[in-house]
Amino acid sequence: MTVYRRDYVTATHTHTHTHTDTHGSADMADRTAPNCHLRLEWVYGYRGHQCRNNLYYTAAKEIVYFVAGVGVVYNTREHKQKFYLGHNDDIISLALHPERVLVATGQVGKEPYICVWDSYTVQTVSILKDVHTHGIACLAFDLEGQCLVSVGLDSKNTICVWDWRKGKVLAAAPGHTDRIFDISWDLYQPSKLVSCGVKHIKFWSLCGNALTPKRGVFGKTGDLQTILCLACAKDEVTYSGALNGDIYVWKGINLMRTVQGAHGSGIFSMNACEEGFATGGRDGCVRLWDLNFKQITVIDLRETDQGYKGLSVRSVCWRGDHILVGTQDSEIFEVVVHDRNKPFLIMQGHCEGELWALAVHPTKPLAMTGSDDRSVRIWSLIDHALIARCNMEEPIRCAAVSTDGIHLALGMKDGSFTVLRVRDMTEVVHIKDRKEAIHELKYSPDGGHLAVGSNDNSVDIYGVVQRYKKVGECIGSTSFITHMDWSTDSKYLQTNNGSGRRLFYRMPSGKEVTNREELKLVQWASWTCVLGPEVNGIWPKYSDINDINSVDANFNNQVLVTADDYGLVKLLRYPCIKKGAKFKKYLGHSAHITNARWSHDYQWVITIGGADHSVFQWKFVPERKSKEALHIAPQESLADSNSEESDSDQSDVPEMDSEIEQETQLTYRRQVYKEDLPQLKEQCKEKHRATAMKKRERAPGSRVKLHFIHGYRGYDCRSNLFYTQAGEIVYHVAAVGVVYNRQQNTQRFYMGHDDDILCLAIHPLKDFVATGQVGRDSSIHVWDTEMLKPMSVLKGFHQLGVCALDFSADGKRLASVGLDDNHTIVLWDWRKGEKLSAMRGSKDKIFVVKINPYLPDKLITAGVKHMKFWHKAGGGLIGRKGNMGKTETMMCAVYGWSEEMVFSGTCTGDICIWRDMFLMKTVKAHDGPVFSMHALEKGFVTGGKDGIVALWDDTFERCLKTYAIKRAVLAPGSKGLLLEDNPSIRAISLGHGHILVGTKNGEILEVDKSGPITLLVQGHMEGEVWGLATHPHLPLCATVSDDKTLRIWDLSPSHCMLAVRKLRKGGRCCCFSPDGKALAVGLNDGSFLIVNADTLEDLVSFHHRKDIISDIRFSPGAGKYLAVASGDTFVDIYNVMNSKRVGVCKGCLNYITHLDWDKRGKLLQVNTGAKEQFFFEAPRGKKQTIPSTEVEKIDWSTWTCVLGASVEGIWPVISEVTEVTAACLSNDRKVLATGDDLGYVKLFRYPVKGKYAKFKRYVAHSAHVTNVRWTHDDSLLVTVGGGDTCLMIWAHEPEGHREFKQCDSEESDIESEDDGGYDSDVTRENEITYTIKALSSNMRPMTGVKPHLQLKEPSVDERQGVVRGSRPPVSRALPQPEKLQTNNVGKKKRPIEDLVLDLVFGYRGNDCRNNVHYLNDGADIIYHTASIGIVLNLTTSCQSFYIEHSDDILCLTINQHPKFPNVVATGQVGDTGDMSATSPSIHVWDAMTKQTLSVLRCFHSGGVCSVSFSATGKLLLSAGLDPEHTVTIWKWQEGAKVASRIGHTQRIFVAEFRPDSDTHFVSVGIKHVRFWTLAGRALLSKKGVLSSIEDARMQTMLSVAFGANNLTFTGTISGDVCVWKEHILVRIVAKAHTGPVFTMYTTLRDGLIVTGGKERPSKEGGALKLWDQELKRCRAFRLETGQIIDCVRSVCRGKGKILVGTRNAEIIEVGEKNAACNILVNGHMDGPIWGLATHPSRDVFLSAAEDGTVRLWDIPEKKMLNKVNLGHPAHTISYSPEGDMVAIGMKNGEFIILLVASLKIWGKKRDRRSPIQDIRFSPNSRYLAVGSNENAVDFYDLTLGPQLNRINCCRDIPSFVMQMDFSADSNSIQISTGTYKRLVYEVPSGKPVTEQSHIDRITWASWTSILGDEVVGIWSRNTDKADVTCACVSHSGLNVATGDDFGMVKLFDFPCPEKFAKHKRFLGHSAHLTNVRFTSGDHFVVSAGGDDRSLFVWRCVHAPH
Repeated sequence: MTVYRRDYVTATHTHTHTHTDTHGSADMADRTAPNCHLRLEWVYGYRGHQCRNNLYYTAAKEIVYFVAGVGVVYNTREHKQKFYLGHNDDIISLALHPERVLVATGQVGKEPYICVWDSYTVQTVSILKDVHTHGIACLAFDLEGQCLVSVGLDSKNTICVWDWRKGKVLAAAPGHTDRIFDISWDLYQPSKLVSCGVKHIKFWSLCGNALTPKRGVFGKTGDLQTILCLACAKDEVTYSGALNGDIYVWKGINLMRTVQGAHGSGIFSMNACEEGFATGGRDGCVRLWDLNFKQITVIDLRETDQGYKGLSVRSVCWRGDHILVGTQDSEIFEVVVHDRNKPFLIMQGHCEGELWALAVHPTKPLAMTGSDDRSVRIWSLIDHALIARCNMEEPIRCAAVSTDGIHLALGMKDGSFTVLRVRDMTEVVHIKDRKEAIHELKYSPDGGHLAVGSNDNSVDIYGVVQRYKKVGECIGSTSFITHMDWSTDSKYLQTNNGSGRRLFYRMPSGKEVTNREELKLVQWASWTCVLGPEVNGIWPKYSDINDINSVDANFNNQVLVTADDYGLVKLLRYPCIKKGAKFKKYLGHSAHITNARWSHDYQWVITIGGADHSVFQWKFVPERKSKEALHIAPQESLADSNSEESDSDQSDVPEMDSEIEQETQLTYRRQVYKEDLPQLKEQCKEKHRATAMKKRERAPGSRVKLHFIHGYRGYDCRSNLFYTQAGEIVYHVAAVGVVYNRQQNTQRFYMGHDDDILCLAIHPLKDFVATGQVGRDSSIHVWDTEMLKPMSVLKGFHQLGVCALDFSADGKRLASVGLDDNHTIVLWDWRKGEKLSAMRGSKDKIFVVKINPYLPDKLITAGVKHMKFWHKAGGGLIGRKGNMGKTETMMCAVYGWSEEMVFSGTCTGDICIWRDMFLMKTVKAHDGPVFSMHALEKGFVTGGKDGIVALWDDTFERCLKTYAIKRAVLAPGSKGLLLEDNPSIRAISLGHGHILVGTKNGEILEVDKSGPITLLVQGHMEGEVWGLATHPHLPLCATVSDDKTLRIWDLSPSHCMLAVRKLRKGGRCCCFSPDGKALAVGLNDGSFLIVNADTLEDLVSFHHRKDIISDIRFSPGAGKYLAVASGDTFVDIYNVMNSKRVGVCKGCLNYITHLDWDKRGKLLQVNTGAKEQFFFEAPRGKKQTIPSTEVEKIDWSTWTCVLGASVEGIWPVISEVTEVTAACLSNDRKVLATGDDLGYVKLFRYPVKGKYAKFKRYVAHSAHVTNVRWTHDDSLLVTVGGGDTCLMIWAHEPEGHREFKQCDSEESDIESEDDGGYDSDVTRENEITYTIKALSSNMRPMTGVKPHLQLKEPSVDERQGVVRGSRPPVSRALPQPEKLQTNNVGKKKRPIEDLVLDLVFGYRGNDCRNNVHYLNDGADIIYHTASIGIVLNLTTSCQSFYIEHSDDILCLTINQHPKFPNVVATGQVGDTGDMSATSPSIHVWDAMTKQTLSVLRCFHSGGVCSVSFSATGKLLLSAGLDPEHTVTIWKWQEGAKVASRIGHTQRIFVAEFRPDSDTHFVSVGIKHVRFWTLAGRALLSKKGVLSSIEDARMQTMLSVAFGANNLTFTGTISGDVCVWKEHILVRIVAKAHTGPVFTMYTTLRDGLIVTGGKERPSKEGGALKLWDQELKRCRAFRLETGQIIDCVRSVCRGKGKILVGTRNAEIIEVGEKNAACNILVNGHMDGPIWGLATHPSRDVFLSAAEDGTVRLWDIPEKKMLNKVNLGHPAHTISYSPEGDMVAIGMKNGEFIILLVASLKIWGKKRDRRSPIQDIRFSPNSRYLAVGSNENAVDFYDLTLGPQLNRINCCRDIPSFVMQMDFSADSNSIQISTGTYKRLVYEVPSGKPVTEQSHIDRITWASWTSILGDEVVGIWSRNTDKADVTCACVSHSGLNVATGDDFGMVKLFDFPCPEKFAKHKRFLGHSAHLTNVRFTSGDHFVVSAGGDDRSLFVWRCVHAPH
């Protein structure tokens, strides 16, 4: 046994337990948490396992590290610790800020977060959250300390770069497929990072929001292996520590050298400092290196005094002459460099394995712990140090110290126990009586016995004085023993077991006590059991979980400490009898706490963590001390900041007020959220495609406009009523924000919301208002009360709804609270729409949020049993509960006259006065809850449920005045009547000498300071409103509601409630008699009454039915009959004159919903809930069957039914989820109004025949619209809402009189299917799917085994056993011939080192548009093809290239703002939008320097199809090809995404900013034009409204241009141009072009517009036109291209010139004056370009393509010299050896021979029917070989003349022919085929040559084959799906260039027989290269593209001589 020991002497305390009577204090026991508390004083340990690089010196020379969930700052000089407690789970990573004061730590967990905190104050500075999952593995600050990078533990090991102060993500990307171990910023190059991990190292660059990785190339210098740590040095050098102990040194991305054996095994940590580098490894050594990584010294910690075998270093930190070392076994050493053999051990802890055993010394401040690491340790609680350690043979599971403190007993995992002497740790006995672990042992209080409880379900009793002889055994437990306690007289033992049973035994015999009577008087010496009445309260109320591991009672102070599986230490009162007692809880341990004990004198609590190996020592602060603590410096109170009160309900909180109870239970959940409607519609549309094709009824001509709303939402909202700057009143109801002018009694509306508004806050300047609504992803709108326009829309963070809002005093910030389960709190910069911080608020409902007016970083929230004080920390908020004995429910709160004063109103009528977080006092203010309060300059005003408004002084000492809201004081000018006295007050606001009051009953009142009260607005109270009737000849209407009132409203401009009457029951329907004198009302209990319409007094009443009366109707004319429909399926008919029931209509199967009479009063039409339609005859009620054709002929008196042929079209596509609840036909029978469950009011043209009619729709009601009625003269439409209790009045503008007003929502559900025609170009562009290069597959249908996988046949020499290279020195054999005949014999041959892109012939015009622009006043033009951007100088014809794109460019735009000259944005194809390197991206770059300014990775999966800069040039708009066709706005300089939104269900072609705006843009696409506004971070859009022009239909829109005064022009597929004002179509320029208008360009300087389309050139017109600013007059230009149809895809206007890009890949410059055309760029228009031939002696070449042309290109002249139209797609082309003839092979099997000089046809022939793949002249010009898809090669003898008869052919070719090469002597030909086989045949006989030795001796005239041993090395590893497609060996025979399906050109050495040969690769082409050739003299390489139809010319760079 090894013993470490330090002498320890202390005074012995004697202490006796006094145990008070348990039940005396029980009444106090459970009510509240104990008043005393714990403060963390010391943590023993350091987290060395599974963590690295987590130990540093701070600037104050303190040491920072972490253990469990606690950040520790340890001052070694003063031996003090400070703790950071902001995490809620294990910390696993740590980084130190370069200034060395701030620390960042990352934790594990499901939603892990990063905290940045101050090591001096240990307070949080910032919280970074919501990105990572699982945990945060690594962290690193950059050199400036502005950015922090983090790596997650998720499957993609996401890397994230943060602006940590703001808590904002700057960039994120998938890190690697395997674990990442370290990440570091390059401290010498900004925005470069390095990460390393399992088998990789990656070098990252950060540009825009894109992190782009390059993998480190290990090459031959070192093995590919796991890299564990790294450090960056200057000049792009990176040092990294590898798993095998080597140090790998990188330069750039290449491994430069290795330092072998720097450590014996893995290097875990590397730390850079001014002097050099320190490394630490598994071998226990620390090595110091200088700045050039030369070794300075080594410190082997294993060899030092404190060292041991197996010591492993996990962390090193070198500062000056001190080195900190952290080890795997939880020690921290400090080494002073000049005395390096004597390291100080400054911290120790237990190592690997769980820690379970804990005992405290009975008389000294000592704690003993024992662990699975087999060590037992003794800690001094006063010195905070380890004073002894002893290693045992077995893992230790429990411990106990004898009563006299002499013996220490340890229970082991193997069932034995050992007793040691505490004095010197020598063994007394070792006894093994059991097989399984010992869980608990305890000495009896008299010291005589030791009880040992084990996993074998029994307790053994041993006699201490008999040398621990076994004297008894307790049996009877059915499960393992968990806890034991002795009685004070040592006569009894109680035990707990694993199945939750509590047993008692008599001692020492061990007999079980079954008679509980004898236990009545037993007193227990200790209480560590978790079961028993005294500790019932430790368990939650309704749970039976056994997650509490340890308990210990402090009898003196009557408190209990518990430790559980969740890492919580809790303090409760002892005894706690009732379940779910109150507690204080303390975090720190991360996972399960295994044990907790009080020290012998109750000064401390010791807790130990199982998995975190740590020992925590907590100081106990008793009650009297904690009272004093309030008056100590605030720093002290923070020590307790983690003591949260418990969450469980309190037993003595008063009953909740009924109103509040109701409100907390409202959920606001919807079956269908409006956000989901577009998807639902799409799904339904699929089903209804067929019906949709039919012509549908058009929308009505007339429209309605919201005019007035009777209603105010008071029943579940508070403080939502304010005066605006202009003295108007702003409030909300339903989905409408209302601005009410009380002088004129008019209302204006903010209609931006689409569901219930739940809260409203006003800006301090009182000109803007914020409102929050219900929704799945609910939004907040900040809007202007004058203009009623949204300034900003905030979304994306609140689910279900927003329930509270508040502006900061400076008006810049807005706080909001959501209705989600956690009531999330968000702090916004509302103008930018940015979320600044967010945090979960509380499980219970929050009613109020308020921002501190003096410190905008602080806020308070108040709600159900909740008052919290928050401050902002980066992206998070840190909250503390208010300190009050018990938390009451708070209904309102305001800040007072200084930053720390807060006043809150409770549900019991008190006002609480707070200072900071402490409750100073309470004042009784109201009877019942205080619902609203408002702070004034010199006081406060409050309002409560008691209906009283009270004015207070500024300290709530005196109540200055009260106003009671009573009918008696109502002023004469009131707009209605008070329903009751003292209504509950829900909102109060002051201004303009008045107090504004909102009540629960939906009234808004204005109280004059002198007393009179004016009622301004009122509506129904809570409960649904269903009944609605309009007066037959007066502007009046009646409503009846579930709130048990009947009300009469004046619809004339006085807008007031004329009369109200209370009913016995709620009502559902009402109806005026035809003369307007009587009013019938149907009630919910089955009764109905008829009242006098003027006085509302009863005339008659009946009660014949049980169920609800659902509709009631007087017959027309004299009103003789009354039809009464009820929920129990009957309609009763009454004779009004004699008040008798005269008939009953029977036969309906379901409840009745609607009734209508015919004009004669003889027939009733009935609708039921099961969507049945019935007819009954009056008065008897006989059922009639009427055919539908006849129904239409009947003259109905009213039409309110929703079924029948004449209203078929009112049912929407998505009728599965929504019902049409009400309808009403206007009296002129032209317009049918409907209301539905989604809150829409719609107007249809009557009759509405055919399905899915078009309509106009209006949103104002929030939930279902229950009823709609026209007034007698059709001038108004009246609607009532169910849940929103509103009565809305809409003004009707009939057809005909129309001043052109903005009408918001006039749209139908299904667009018409005819989209304006068909065009092949549009269709192709719409349906094309762009695959990314990395995923491309074979271009040719190959079969067989790839060359690099084929088994090589041995050569002749090898077969004969001759080893190559071992030939005799003088050989008689001929020398091996050259593989290739070389042209430049005699010159010294030079290999080619590199290729440089010199020229590109091609332009992407056939499926991209708007992609040609002028730069530098027309000196240069810019365009793109494949993946390169091309800048062409028009004077020199020189091209320069931007080559940073990794895949095809699809769109291009230039920034026209003078501040950003030559700034270009290009968007590319991409894979999924997962932000990895293959994601789609936008590059913003400088066209002149080609420097990348920003890279924006985006979520547009598929690719980016349109980009546009805003007017200021700072914003960039992009549109995607993803299924949602997302539109996104970026701040491109920062790489920040401002806003993003789903654009359209179908393809968007173009999205463009208005040239004068940064907030408005327009998108066009398939049957789509949308007008967008950016508000904050939200994108709001309006569909184009067509209805203003007869028969206008939505076509596919292709292009957009802009004019002054908000004019927009869109070009359509039919050739028309639509002209829009705002979003309304005002005119159509018919047939601006005869075909689709593909492109439009707005000239900024003069506003002229250029359009380009598809047109046959004629005398009058052309495909290019220049228009005036209004698109009224135009001038057409003809493009002299010789095409039958010109198709313009891109236009741009410069000074006097117009630049045009065509579908035929030409770019043409047209002069405006003379209309002269100058072709600047030519290219093949359709691809692939299969054929390529270079001239034998000049730098010209030919290309042949699918577009049926052969073109001749001149490299020095940089242009196309000639082109021949063949009329058929061409496939291959070849020059004759002299260059005088050209052979062309066609796709149809024909081939042609042309004479070069005259371009005349010399001969042609068609012997085959399938494509010719290759064609070749023999070197002697005699033969022509033609290889085809028919698996054949035909030979023709050219000397026989142009009739071209076949002389022979090669047979038995296994597959199609790809490439052919003649031998130099023209006697052989080699053929590569589609089975990856290369064959050789004789010429001209066509016989196969199989003899390998013969083949080996052939010298070839050319080599274009991709097959053969000589070129095996060109096949790469990842060609499983794709192939090498072409190759060409240089004329010098030293190099081979290849092209492949991935679009790469590669350069190899020739021959390359070794597999996977080294090469250089050149990117730029799209997928599928078709051909590659060297020009004569190896000056250039030409490569031909398949997908990109482009020719790239690369200049060869030769190696120097």
